[in-house]
Amino acid sequence: MSQNYSLHFFLKKPKNYKGGEKAIYMRITVAGDTPKEASCGRMCDPKGWLSSANRAKGNTEVVKSLNGYLDAIARKVQDIHTEFIKYNQEVTAETLMNKYQNKDDKKLFLLEIFKDHNEKMKALIGKGFKANTLKGYHTSLLHLSAYMLKSYQRPDIEVKKLDYAFITGYDFYLRTDPKCSGVSIAKYMKHLRKIVNSCIAHKWITENPFLFYKNTAKAKDSEFLSKDELKSITEKSYRVKRLEQVRDIFLFCCYTGLSYADVKKLKRSEIRKGDDGRHWIFTSREKTLTSSHVPLMTGAQALLDKYTDDPVSENLDMAFPVLSNQKMNSYLKEIADLSGIQKELTFHIARHTFATTVTLSNDVPIESVSKMLGHKDLKTTQHYSKILNTKIARDMSMLDQKLMAV
Repeated sequence: MSQNYSLHFFLKKPKNYKGGEKAIYMRITVAGDTPKEASCGRMCDPKGWLSSANRAKGNTEVVKSLNGYLDAIARKVQDIHTEFIKYNQEVTAETLMNKYQNKDDKKLFLLEIFKDHNEKMKALIGKGFKANTLKGYHTSLLHLSAYMLKSYQRPDIEVKKLDYAFITGYDFYLRTDPKCSGVSIAKYMKHLRKIVNSCIAHKWITENPFLFYKNTAKAKDSEFLSKDELKSITEKSYRVKRLEQVRDIFLFCCYTGLSYADVKKLKRSEIRKGDDGRHWIFTSREKTLTSSHVPLMTGAQALLDKYTDDPVSENLDMAFPVLSNQKMNSYLKEIADLSGIQKELTFHIARHTFATTVTLSNDVPIESVSKMLGHKDLKTTQHYSKILNTKIARDMSMLDQKLMAV
């Protein structure tokens, strides 16, 4: 299909024409396409029309006004054509005419598009998306709706009206009203950016309101156990068997980097011998579905062997008898108290401990740590390397010794 077009003005007599003025029409033509015609909303006497120029003839104020009106139509069509070419939109007589007449301007609203996105995601639960992911997008939708009601006094906004002020205003709202954490703000802004990018891809909006936006929210440092704290939990004896089981599963996560969801679904069949002859975990992360391959250290292997004959785990082909998240966290509070740990023990801390105290502090390359954690982006893992003051102190001490020896 040609990208060029022509615009022609002509007179068209109305039905039951008995002489006098005729209606001025416009015709848009694109090579290889059916021309489209529409009334210009003006009349002209055939005697005062110059067909070769597509304009009225004469120098009177009336003629100048009429021709100025037709010139404005021509400029508008030209601007529409330029926009179509710029954004690689289809150029046909119909698309040009529809845009000129605003017939293609179906109003699209942000929250409606967001809701449609969530409905489609809901249909894909278990097919690439997790229920918790949908829950996060649902919370995003609630925050966005509350922001518009408070700041714009309206339930929704046309996507073509989204601008930088809307984006930065939402960021400010998240910080000050619900007082979200830095991590949560980054997540909710990421969700909105995804919806905006979809609108851009569909050519519903032509400019990116996120273009100059930068999230400055500071992420909270990840908490983890020190070497001494990990040793304290490991060496503590518990009279209650259930506490011992929860402690063992927690420690296994400290040695492997698995999250609660990952260790809960870990099957015995996912633990196999690798090329090096030792046992490895070959699984995928529950949260991101990325593969996670982790070699079992001696401590992790010993914990796994301890539950080889556990009837609950054996019947279900599971590695450990993992309880509900609520019960596990409840027992972890008791374990922290009995072990003299001041930090609130969670399975997030276990995963962070693996990334810091167990691996990075012992000079395991960050690329290897990232792979074992199942991170999609190395930047996610680099966050842990920023908070290891103990390793920094050790590295600087070694440097000091080298300099003193010179």
